[in-house]
Amino acid sequence: MHVPHNAMVVVADGRKMLFLRNEGDNVHLNLQVERKRVQENPDNIDQRTDAPGRAFSSVGAGRSAYEETDFHQLEEDRFAAETAELLKKRALNNDFESLIIVAPPRTLGELRKHYHKEVSERLTGEIDKTLTGHPIPEIEQALIDAD
Repeated sequence: MHVPHNAMVVVADGRKMLFLRNEGDNVHLNLQVERKRVQENPDNIDQRTDAPGRAFSSVGAGRSAYEETDFHQLEEDRFAAETAELLKKRALNNDFESLIIVAPPRTLGELRKHYHKEVSERLTGEIDKTLTGHPIPEIEQALIDAD
């Protein structure tokens, strides 16, 4: 993937985001961390407080009339929306001309829902991978290998 000098690379998932800047060039990437944020988000079982809503006896034992809320996923989606909001602010401040997003498919889909027009216009690439736990050299190699 073409990663120009000074491009912004955002590596995110539902719990962690890295804002990286390419201080190198397209051939020799040199990603530098500009911002890092990790959010605590316990598993859903640790966040829920009660059983799902009322049950219908005619439907079968143990079935609920309401789908159980996945608080863990809601928090991950909210975190993706916050990441998109940060991208919007930075785009409106002309902090980057080229943007590449690396995120797992679910997070990528949630980010897309919240892209501002200025962010979309500067978006030059997306990679649907989970790389938030990887060291910078592995992220650089994944960008080089992506087509």
